[in-house]
Amino acid sequence: MAGHSKWANIQHRKGAQDKKRAKLFSKLGREIYVAAKMGGGDPDMNPRLRLAVATARSQSMPKDGIEKNIQKGIGGTGGEDYEEIRYEGYGPNGVAIIVECLSDNRNRTASEVRSIFAKAGGNMGETGSVNFMFDRIGEVVYLSDKASAEDMFEAALEAGADNVESTAEGHFITCSVEDFGAVRDALEAKYGEPERQGLIWQPNVNTPVDEETARAIMNLVDTLEDNDDVQNVTTNADITDEIMEKLMDE
Repeated sequence: MAGHSKWANIQHRKGAQDKKRAKLFSKLGREIYVAAKMGGGDPDMNPRLRLAVATARSQSMPKDGIEKNIQKGIGGTGGEDYEEIRYEGYGPNGVAIIVECLSDNRNRTASEVRSIFAKAGGNMGETGSVNFMFDRIGEVVYLSDKASAEDMFEAALEAGADNVESTAEGHFITCSVEDFGAVRDALEAKYGEPERQGLIWQPNVNTPVDEETARAIMNLVDTLEDNDDVQNVTTNADITDEIMEKLMDE
């Protein structure tokens, strides 16, 4: 595979270690609510809701919290009207960044995201200003002990995946957006629920960064993710293993 996202791995580990569970559950709940409101409360008939619920479970969100947001979405309780918004821009040293949001106030969110970019020495651009540096793909991740590299490779390709990369951390399977559901379902039937799954932005152009820039980018991403309206942040920062390990130890 053309390099699975090391940055996603960093964020995943950081997410598992941090203590901002209430904020995380709030964001997961918002996605569940929107998915249920748009497509109904049955995960088997609503792919977006199924993905949202699976993601929430992988983050240990309580079952009653998941159910509450599903019922809220389909039952008409609460009047939130969230809009999906994508912002694009550049961080320090020209690192490309995509910020995905769910907001009930576009003007507020745009102002806050623009301010975060500016304070970090970056700038928010127009829609389409950086997304050509990324491919929209499906990703399914299993821990390495779920299967051997060979077995996972064969199962993933048979399911319709495009690429598989196995490392000491896990198996990273990628596919087209159109094939994501079929690939996920086939692998889940064989290996159980994955560690992580979803649609991601994978860089097709990487920006190498030094330690100082890497630290600045990580701080920028942390600040963006701390915003209540921000759901996902992706960058094309190419951070070496050596720098990554040093920053994770800080």
